[in-house]
Amino acid sequence: MTLTVSPESAARQACRASGMADQSLTQLHEHATSVFLLAQEGVVVRVSPVSQQQRLETAISLTRWLVANDFPATEPVDIPQPVAYAPYIVTFWRHYPQPANGAPPAGWLGKLLRAFHALSSPPLALPPYKPLASLKDTVESSTHLEEGQRAWLTARREELLDEYEQLDFPLGRGHVHGDAYPGNTLWAGQGVRLGDWDEAAVGPREIDLANTFQGVRFGRTTEELDEFSQQYGCDIRQWPGLRVLCEIRDLHTLGSYIRRADRGDSAAAQQLAHRIATLRNRDFQAQWKAA
Repeated sequence: MTLTVSPESAARQACRASGMADQSLTQLHEHATSVFLLAQEGVVVRVSPVSQQQRLETAISLTRWLVANDFPATEPVDIPQPVAYAPYIVTFWRHYPQPANGAPPAGWLGKLLRAFHALSSPPLALPPYKPLASLKDTVESSTHLEEGQRAWLTARREELLDEYEQLDFPLGRGHVHGDAYPGNTLWAGQGVRLGDWDEAAVGPREIDLANTFQGVRFGRTTEELDEFSQQYGCDIRQWPGLRVLCEIRDLHTLGSYIRRADRGDSAAAQQLAHRIATLRNRDFQAQWKAA
């Protein structure tokens, strides 16, 4: 008989193994990863698929280096980690309580990315950026997708990768966050920190800028995009490659919704169907919602 370990169970076991009481553990949210708050310790516990172990090991090392070099990254807790509990890998992060008056404006992200890109290369090996690398397996293995959806996603992924290979990147290549968008910034006192470093890589710097522009799908305004560009010091809206990167980001966001739909999450399945339909119809103005 196969026993299924839940993300919460893995989080509790990892807490105990790391010397932290788990009584105050509560779930914050669940999407690509399951995120819990250990309120008693002031610690955020992130539970990810064990397939992400190498990336998470890199994220821990990178953020420790960033914090030591005075860059405001979210800080990993100073304990041995990550902790593996198959089929999961667990990491621990300092908790930054957020005010009720909203997330940091997009301009903060532009400022943080300018500082991050200006740093010397980190003293650790970051993987090369590979767009849509995980989507192939997710689409092929999905039990939820209809065959027509699967075929379209497979073909569209290949088309976008071909377009990506033809791009010129005027900002050059170097270390990138890989998942930089305003939703991954957190208030920390009077400042802001940049979190979620699981996709850090070496690649074109435009990768870290395009995600904010893709955010028009979620209501991001022209004023926000202006401020983001001003704070970064470059506006890429006239660069012809921006459309390709935004469409790659569109497809990338489907992965977690496909996996959630496979697990029977009806809200994720409904949002997934809406996103695929708008993409197939080439509707660049359609609004999406986080489900």
